[in-house]
Parts: sequence; structure tokens; C-alpha cells
Amino acid sequence: MKKLHLLILSIASGLLLSAAWPERGFIPLIFVAWVPLFFVQDYLGSEPDRGKRMSMFWLAFLSFFIWNALTTYWIWNSTAVGAIAALGLNSLFMATVFWLFHKTKKALYDNRKGWLILVFFWLSWEYFHLDWDLSWPWLNLGNVFGTKNAWIQWYEYTGTSGGTIWVLVSNILVFHLVKAVTQPKPARKRIGVLMLSLSLVWLLPVFISGYIYNRVTEEGEQAEIIVVQPNFDPYSEQYELPPSEIIDRNLTLAMSVMLREADFVVSPESAIQEDIWEERLDASPSLKQLRSFISDNDNLAVIIGASTFSIVPKGKEDDHAARRFRGYDQYYYAYNTAFYIDSTAEIQKSHKSKLTPGVEMMPSWRILRPLKDYAIDLGGTIGTLKTDDERVVFRHKSGRFVVAPVICYESVYGEFVTGFIRNGANLIFVITNDGWWGNTPGHRQHFYFSVLRAIETRRSIARSANTGISAFIDQRGDVYQATPYWEPAVIRQTLTTNSRMTFYVLYGDYLSRIAMFASAIFLLYALVRYWLGCRKKSEAKI
Repeated sequence: MKKLHLLILSIASGLLLSAAWPERGFIPLIFVAWVPLFFVQDYLGSEPDRGKRMSMFWLAFLSFFIWNALTTYWIWNSTAVGAIAALGLNSLFMATVFWLFHKTKKALYDNRKGWLILVFFWLSWEYFHLDWDLSWPWLNLGNVFGTKNAWIQWYEYTGTSGGTIWVLVSNILVFHLVKAVTQPKPARKRIGVLMLSLSLVWLLPVFISGYIYNRVTEEGEQAEIIVVQPNFDPYSEQYELPPSEIIDRNLTLAMSVMLREADFVVSPESAIQEDIWEERLDASPSLKQLRSFISDNDNLAVIIGASTFSIVPKGKEDDHAARRFRGYDQYYYAYNTAFYIDSTAEIQKSHKSKLTPGVEMMPSWRILRPLKDYAIDLGGTIGTLKTDDERVVFRHKSGRFVVAPVICYESVYGEFVTGFIRNGANLIFVITNDGWWGNTPGHRQHFYFSVLRAIETRRSIARSANTGISAFIDQRGDVYQATPYWEPAVIRQTLTTNSRMTFYVLYGDYLSRIAMFASAIFLLYALVRYWLGCRKKSEAKI
């Protein structure tokens, strides 16, 4: 192959990955999108001198940068700096993983086999990317099926890592099939075996999913839920209008459908635009306004987002999330908070604990701590926020409903959400503000993460987004009453609770943990082989 051919193949993989991605992509392309890049790796890894002509790393980087840029370009609408960092770093990390696979495959198998190493390495990378300071798992491969809930009902057993395996194994089989067919003397038996294997890999998961889909029944308690979409422009009016006016719009929308009694009103993230100190909740005018509304609806509970603050306890001043008062030798925490307000005296609260990198969380590593002064300002509280150590659930006074309050970016994390379920949640409420990105694929991609969470946990979901998409999602992942974007809206529906623990809720991303163990063995073995090879060369020279 010439350099131009290698470039074309790398570009082709990037374009195919992008064309497959939701929510308007053609999903089946994901099963062949990696194949051009596999041919690049196969060619460069076959002869020692070929890798010198064009680095596998940079060709992989090209593929992944195209994929990242075409699917998450919308980050630019909220922050140019964040977009450059997200696109560049994510592409860099992905290319590094693929390059490690390339080197390991060559070291262990002289590039003749070893394709499953990529499955282990990629699963390990995706798992690691779920829980570190630069976490951005938006493009984890299993997320691609968010718009095809009928295909992935088995996510209740595997989570999205099962989808990642499905994608990579399919691409490996397609690569081998294409390679076998294009040989000067094709081996018919091998082609037949590959075609049969590929058919099974593609169709069996869909058939299993259909079987599971038809057996899912909803038999719990019935909850009457009102979801509000107030539609405040996050770049202007949300932070400029009086807090009471913002709450009024939420409550007015809710009242328009309260012709009969309801159990919950769900309003979006940051719907309370008042700086509330958690030590003095009773002094908050916004919370008093909400309590007044609830006083006429004794059975009602309101779930609503806010920015809150609290004083840092003595001895905790070195906490990464601690902020110093200007001019005072005292520290405070800032939170992205969900409140649960009902007719009881207690106000329940939960703090967002999966934070958006660069906006709500800056790197905690000492060498990068100076970057905290460059946190991206999107109009609300900026810089590293304080999080909860445990997943806090909201309990309805009737005892029938236990709610998982999932705030915005938290809905991207499957295993994280299972923590709410293990703590007793039988419903999930997602509150978010997706207006930052405009009418781009960003808010639509974010919406479909909630579909994945519904299937993994078999919990019904009510989703309230400031500017859309708001909707209800049942335990199969079917979507109801999805609202238009950038329009005020209110929807009401009965959702069914579920207290059953799925296999995924109990064991989380166990496939990824197995992959990490296998990856460590492969890397260690490759390093030993490399060291022994270097030693033999040294002895031969002597």
C-alpha cells in the first residue's frame, strides 16, 4: 500500500464511525466501521520496515479525531476551549490504546493473530475512562445503540460493555471475511465458516433481545408524574431573571395539568436560581415558595435542581473542592443539588457526583491544580464542586416510591446509576439543562443515555430538561411524550415502579473488570517478550 491508501483507509474508519453514531446515524455501519483501520494495522504490522513509513499511532489518531470531531463538535457551542480539549485528548487516548494493541499483537503473535487483544484493551480503556479526572465516556462503543432499544434488551445483564464487545467482534469477523474473499485463491470453507459466524454474531443478540423485550412486565406501584420543561435560555434569562419568576414558570406549567392529584412534579437542573446555604435552608425564599405550592397538594413532592453551598468543616480546608472566601480565612463548598420537597418538615437533597470535566471539576493532580483558575464559565457555579460519597435516594412519605435523582452528566454512567438502585430506588428521575449546545446532536445524544439506563436497571424514568428533550421512558426503554426542543412544555404520565435487581445492577461492569485483568496479563507478557528479545540481541552482539 502507498501512504495515500493508508490515509484513505484511516479517514474511512473515522467517517464510518461518525456516520453510525446516534441520533441520526445509520447504526448498522458500526459493525464495519473499524474494518478499514484494521487493514491499516494488518499492513503496518506485517513487516518490520512498514511501520517506519507511517506511524500506526498517527493514522489511528486521524481516524479517532474525525470520529470525535464529527460526533461531538457541538461542544464548541458552549466552550471553544472545552471542545478543543475534549476532541484532542479523547482522540489522543483512543489512538494510544490502539497503538498499544498494535505493539502487543506484533510482540506476542508477530501480527499473525491476536485480534481479541483489542477487545480486552478497548474494554479496559472504556472502563478506566468512566472514573478519572478527565472522564469523557460519551463515545464508549456500547452507547451507539441508544436509539435501538429493541436490539439491546440484554444490557440488563451486560451493560454497555456488552455492546462494545458486540461491535468489536463483529468488525473483527468482517475484516477476516473481506480478507479471505480478496485472496488470490479464496478458501471456500473458511469463507463459509466466517459468514456463518458473522450471521450468528449479528442476529443472535437481536433475537435474544426480542425474546427478553416480550417478557418484560411492569407490575409495581403506579406513580403519577408531571414533568416540566420551562425553556429558559441558559446563556441569558436563566441567570438574569428573578428566581421567583423562574420558579413561577415551572409551577404554572405544572398546574396546567394538575386536574387530578399527582405524586411528583419534576423540574430541571438549576431551576432554582438562588444561592442557597445548606445550613440555612429555612431562610431560602425559593424553598418557601415551593413549600407554599405544596401546601395545597398534600401528597405531592417536587424534585428540582439548584446551586447550593455549605461551610467547610474545620480540618477539611485542603479538600480539593474547598473554596476560600475572598478576604476571609474560611472555606466553603459549592454543589449542584437536587432537592426533594414535600409536606413534611425535612427537605431531602442529593448532590451531583459525576461532574463535567473543565466546568464542574478540575484535575486534582497536584501538577495540574493551577488549571483551576481556568474553569469554563457557563453562567452558573464554576470550578470543582463537592460530591456525595454515597448515592442518595429520595423517599416518598407514603413509603411506596424511592427515587434516584440523576443530575445531567450522571446519566452517562451506567454503573454509577446502579448505586441508586442498590440503595432502594424503584424510579429514576433525570434532571438536566441541555440548552448550552443549541439544537445540535448533543442534547439528542444525551437523551438516549437515559434509554440505556432504563434497560440496564429496569426502572421507569421521568426526564426533565430545561430546553428539552423531556420525556418518559418505560422499563423496556420505550420513549413516551418526547417534547420538542427549545419550547416550554409540560407532560404527565403514570409510571410503574420496580424493585427487582437486574444482573447488571448487582454486578456492574464485570465484563470490563475481567478485560482489565486480561489486558494486564497481555501487557506484562508482551513486555517480558520484548525484554527477552533485547537481551538476546545484546548477547548476540557480544
